Amino acid sequence: MTTKSTQTKDPGTLPGEPRVETPLRIGFILREHFSMVTFTAAVDTLVTTNLITPEPVFVHFTIGTGSRTVLSDLGIEVSTGTTLDSLMANPGHVDMLIVCGGYRSQLAPEPYLLNTLRAADQKGIRLGGLWNGGVALIQAGLMEHHACALHPDNHAYVRENFPNVKVSTNAYEIEGHHATCAGPVSTLEMMLKLIGELLHNPHIVRAVREILSCDQVAEQVGPMPLNMGDDPTFPEALQTLLALMRANIEEPLSLVELAECANISRRQVERLFQNHLDTSPSRYYLELRLVHARRLLMQTNRSILNISLASGFVSSSHFSNCFKDYYGITPSEARHVRQ
Repeated sequence: MTTKSTQTKDPGTLPGEPRVETPLRIGFILREHFSMVTFTAAVDTLVTTNLITPEPVFVHFTIGTGSRTVLSDLGIEVSTGTTLDSLMANPGHVDMLIVCGGYRSQLAPEPYLLNTLRAADQKGIRLGGLWNGGVALIQAGLMEHHACALHPDNHAYVRENFPNVKVSTNAYEIEGHHATCAGPVSTLEMMLKLIGELLHNPHIVRAVREILSCDQVAEQVGPMPLNMGDDPTFPEALQTLLALMRANIEEPLSLVELAECANISRRQVERLFQNHLDTSPSRYYLELRLVHARRLLMQTNRSILNISLASGFVSSSHFSNCFKDYYGITPSEARHVRQ
């Protein structure tokens, strides 16, 4: 992969200088089927920062988990600069390691990767995760009682298997030496935040943002909420109802309970769903639980009975019937397709 030329620097464009004695080394661990657009969004912030500073402040390199070539989600093979084996044999100086995942990246633990992350954490090296790259940090036991931002497709897997991890509703999270984000857009924001923390120079962050976000409608202020598919123009009561449903999958709330929590009448609940979502509250809730169940089927090896209970169904037979009505195949068939 090529990077931008560094011959266009204009040292006089920024007040102040970054407080870095030597370039900070950032390693990107590429998992199979990693998201290319997410990875390049992260790298672009580092390269652009180097373009507007008098001297390069970042050096980035790529790491394969098992080989020197990794297949991206676009079907493009990327040659990495090193592998985990080589990195651990000759660790040298590393300031941060970022695990790059993607929509089709497998969630199965890779012991050597997890051991690498644990060793790096013990040395005080910053760690990050892009898309579902944060799952590796969780599996390594580094996110207990900490907030972790992930792609929504991975929320069910983490909540079911790592109950002590706080699955964030923000698009990115930075806690101490750990940074995680849910996708390409939040990668840009997370990296800008990290650059600000690493260089202690808001002028650089502002300049990089102006270059890379020139077509952004409005600058994001404060935490980025993770868009779960809801229209932000929905009435506040409807947004409250949708949040309640998402937070109560295993033990679904009744329509009366939902209405009481939102401080509106049952009839108002029904009217909100019909007017804005063209469906009934019960149908929407059922589909939400079925989507949750499908994610568990595809991402875990839990039994169908356990998945049905975790998705709020009283029996596996009722779950199977509802699942087939919605997806056209049984839960067993869906799991077989995954294999």
